[in-house]
Amino acid sequence: HLTVNQGVACSSQARGASKAMEIFHRFFLFLRLLLLTEKAGRDILKAMKTWKELLPSSLRDATSRSEGGSGAAERSLALPLGEQSPQVTEKARLPPRGSWQARQGLTEGVLIQKEKTMKKVILTGDRPTGRLHVGHYVGSLKERVRLQNSGEYDEIYVMIADAQALTDNADNPEKVRQNILQVALDYLACGIDPAKTHIFIQSMVPELTELSFYYMNLVTVSRLQRNPTVKSEIQMRNFETSIPVGFFCYPISQAADITAFKATTVPAGEDQKPMIEQCCEIVHKFNSVYGDTLVEPEIVLPQNAACLRLPGIDGKAKMSKSLGNCIYLSDEPEDIKKKIMSMYTDPGHLRVQDPGKVEGNPVFTYLDAFSRPEHFAEFLPEYQNLDELKAHYQRGGLGDVKIKKFLNSVMQAELEPIRTRRKEWELRLPEVVEILKAGSAVAEKTAAATLADVRKSMKIDYFEDDNLLK
Repeated sequence: HLTVNQGVACSSQARGASKAMEIFHRFFLFLRLLLLTEKAGRDILKAMKTWKELLPSSLRDATSRSEGGSGAAERSLALPLGEQSPQVTEKARLPPRGSWQARQGLTEGVLIQKEKTMKKVILTGDRPTGRLHVGHYVGSLKERVRLQNSGEYDEIYVMIADAQALTDNADNPEKVRQNILQVALDYLACGIDPAKTHIFIQSMVPELTELSFYYMNLVTVSRLQRNPTVKSEIQMRNFETSIPVGFFCYPISQAADITAFKATTVPAGEDQKPMIEQCCEIVHKFNSVYGDTLVEPEIVLPQNAACLRLPGIDGKAKMSKSLGNCIYLSDEPEDIKKKIMSMYTDPGHLRVQDPGKVEGNPVFTYLDAFSRPEHFAEFLPEYQNLDELKAHYQRGGLGDVKIKKFLNSVMQAELEPIRTRRKEWELRLPEVVEILKAGSAVAEKTAAATLADVRKSMKIDYFEDDNLLK
């Protein structure tokens, strides 16, 4: 009573089991042959050594000279399977037998040289679905500027991910288009320097789409469904079963973005960790199937734990443009004050004399992220530091209004220079466009080189050197 599909499945399983038994049988025969060969080789070497000891000294020396240094080979053969002689190890530094380095025909010396010459590259970016907010700033932007100015990186790419933004805004491309310049202005205002960093638009680099297409063959649907970031984003947007395919494949697209530039470092917020992990899985899969081609990235999280994920002003776990609970980098002073004074605090702290909770209180989380010792000296001199302020709040006698006013002063001091620089760049929009053009041209050239490497590894570079005829 099997259906056609069930019958095909059973037949396929039976053939697979039969093939597996055949492979196991051949494997064990091969293993036995290796063991016998090793034993025989050692017996022969032992006999040769005994025979040489019986010869006269003159003949023994002549025999050694005629063998021309076979002693090194003899010592190498006499070692257990998988080991290398000290001499060979010193010269070539061969990797362990069976390792991926050995399969690629690489010696340790080559690997060390490769590590020395590998560039340090940063790739990061944002979706242009609106102006950037303080969550972006403490979660990634501030770290990007620090890394950019550290002088430790050879190349830095910052991407305005318009193609990814279209995956859940396909019916409103104008929204995405208008926000490209808004995001670029926020980048420049925060200190991203076009002389050190290539700022580019994702859709202007078509090679990224082709890479995504190839990577799709290396990822299963069930693996995408298990990605925590994808799951939470789907839930937040109420997609349920009507998930756009492009949005569902977001992790694959992001892996293409990262690997196209052979990025070694990705400054991002904590919510992006599952995405980087899945990117590393794709890199491992590709390299194991097609050979060592792609570079595995590492995520760089904010150094301040409070900056890992800044909550919204309404107390929700994530600050999000779609939830309307953000303080934007470009907000005017009166807007910032209004938002801060309406912030969620400890619901149990009803009266000034009531003890208050610091944990889970967004006002204190923001102070953890933004306040510095000099802010207390300038705006709240009765306290030496944040620890004193927290202690007073916890024992009671400190009202929410006073804390919010202090936070407002801190935020105004932090955001005022950013807002000023942004307004200066707003007067130079044609120059901003030229920065995006230049960055996109460099990005496309880099991605094209990586795509050529990928095609070569996959052996689909058919018309290069008449490869199709080989």
